[in-house]
Amino acid sequence: MRPLFPSVRAPLATALAMSLALTACSQAEPPAAVEPAAASATASTAPAAAAAAPAEPVRQGSSQHGALNISTLATGLENPWALAHLPDGRILVTERPGRMRLIGADGALSAPLAGVPAVVAEGQGGLFDVVPAPDFAQSQRIYFSFAEPGEGRLASTAVAHARLTDAGLEDVQVIFSQTPKLDTRHHFGSRLVFDGQGHLFITLGDRGVRPSAQDLTSHMGGVIRVNLDGSVPADNPFLGQEGALPEFWSYGHRNQQGAALNPWTGALWTHEHGPKGGDEINIPQPGKNYGWPIATYGINYSGEVIPEAQGETVEGMENPHHVWPVSPGVSGMAFYDHERFPAWKHSLFVGALAQRALIRLTLDGDAVTGEERLLEDLGWRIRDVRVGPDGAVYVVTDEVQGRVLKVELAG
Repeated sequence: MRPLFPSVRAPLATALAMSLALTACSQAEPPAAVEPAAASATASTAPAAAAAAPAEPVRQGSSQHGALNISTLATGLENPWALAHLPDGRILVTERPGRMRLIGADGALSAPLAGVPAVVAEGQGGLFDVVPAPDFAQSQRIYFSFAEPGEGRLASTAVAHARLTDAGLEDVQVIFSQTPKLDTRHHFGSRLVFDGQGHLFITLGDRGVRPSAQDLTSHMGGVIRVNLDGSVPADNPFLGQEGALPEFWSYGHRNQQGAALNPWTGALWTHEHGPKGGDEINIPQPGKNYGWPIATYGINYSGEVIPEAQGETVEGMENPHHVWPVSPGVSGMAFYDHERFPAWKHSLFVGALAQRALIRLTLDGDAVTGEERLLEDLGWRIRDVRVGPDGAVYVVTDEVQGRVLKVELAG
């Protein structure tokens, strides 16, 4: 194994200059390859409302553990990105063009909620993840991530919290904004995970500027850890270190669009898109470097090697916990720890965009011991996956006519 890439600590200005020389690689990422936008949509052209889900018949699917029942809860959603279950039985859904809706306990789909801030809904940008606060039952607060507009064409991944009311979102407050803002339109990340100890993890992407993932003076390519008000925890690994932003938990990530807390260990798990090949799962540890773009299992979409790459593993950098040599285009992540379907216990569900499937990984402790693909025959891009309070698995399909689906083992 070789020593660290010599520009690991290069400032972002140097990284940006380097990126100009790499334009053919960073700009050539085809939308359908790994982290595609099914069809770029903007809020100005999007429909103002979606119809309630028609009475579609329950679809049948197959799995290693028997037949599946696949129910449609909502249709007519434009590139839905995330869903979140609320304690009262409602489901929050985000649409990438910048809308947030509620699916009622009775299945009714609301009009877009008022109060959602403006988003940059271009390329892979838009409205991303949404999660209810740990004290939602008392505070009615939700957290969400989005592509925040800046001056001119600049944008960054940002996180806000707001109070969910019958009128929409109120008291919206941005608690984190990725710095610096850039004019690229891809690799925004982003998922949100509470650690159960008063902190919020935020997963980010490199914004298509590969060397920035090794630069601790920018947030690009990082796992971020903040308090629930956006302040920096006193035990963050880079707090007080010169030349490093204090919000970092780990760095060297490419584009992280899945994250979840392991219910058996309490550890954060994330996954990220590789380039052409090399999608990976990590268990990010504080202060560690996960290698991108110096260590990678992937190559450029052109078929050429990543210019900065020194190999699949590099001394001083963390190896991925699990790798897909052929990229499924991973998005969304949920551990299964419910009593309803014992056959799924100790599984990890992951959505696949490029390979259009719901992936179920079997776990023995932390080790990945098996994999099966579900919902492949539907041909839909799976953007997010969550386990509901009823033990069913819920997914959103990232299509111009997107759906929310409920997946259950039959019998």
